[in-house]
Amino acid sequence: MSLKKLMTNSANYNAWVNEQYVNWLSGKSEELLNKEIPSSFSSILKTIDHILGTEKYWCSVIAETTFEPNQEENKTLSKDETLNAFLNSSKQLSELINSYSEEDLVKKVKVVNPWFESDFLKYEYLQHIINHGLYHRGQIVTIGRNIGITDAPMTDYNFYNVAKQSEQNA
Repeated sequence: MSLKKLMTNSANYNAWVNEQYVNWLSGKSEELLNKEIPSSFSSILKTIDHILGTEKYWCSVIAETTFEPNQEENKTLSKDETLNAFLNSSKQLSELINSYSEEDLVKKVKVVNPWFESDFLKYEYLQHIINHGLYHRGQIVTIGRNIGITDAPMTDYNFYNVAKQSEQNA
C-alpha cells in the first residue's frame, strides 16, 4: 500500500469517526454535553472544542498556512456550532490530504512556536492529528459514561474499513 493511500484512508477515517460522534451527540441536550466531571477537559463539548482547535492548528501546519484562531475565541459556542465546526474541520482536513500527492506527504515542514520546534514530514503531522483525536474521543466516551450516556457508536478502524467495503460492494 502506498503512503498516499494510507494517509488518505487515515484522514477519511478521522472525518468518518467525527461524523459518527456528531450524529451520536446531536441528539443529546446541550446541558448534558456541558455537564462537568474531572477530566483533562471537563465536559464533552470542551473536549470536542479542544480536538477541533488542535486539528485546525495542525491542518494549517500541513497546509503551510498561517494559523488563524477563531475570531470569537473567548466566546462559548453553542452545541450545534461546536459540532458543525468539528465536522467541517475534519472534512477539510480529509479534502486537503486527498488533494496531496505522495511527494507532498513526504515534504518536511518546520514548526517553531513557544512550546517546541519540529521539522517533520507532513504525513507525520497527520498521524499526530489522528492519534490526538483518537485519544480525546476515548475521553469523550468515558465522560459520557460518567454522566449516563452509554450509547456511543462503534468507531474502531476495522469497523470503518468493513463499513466502507460494504458500501463499495453494494
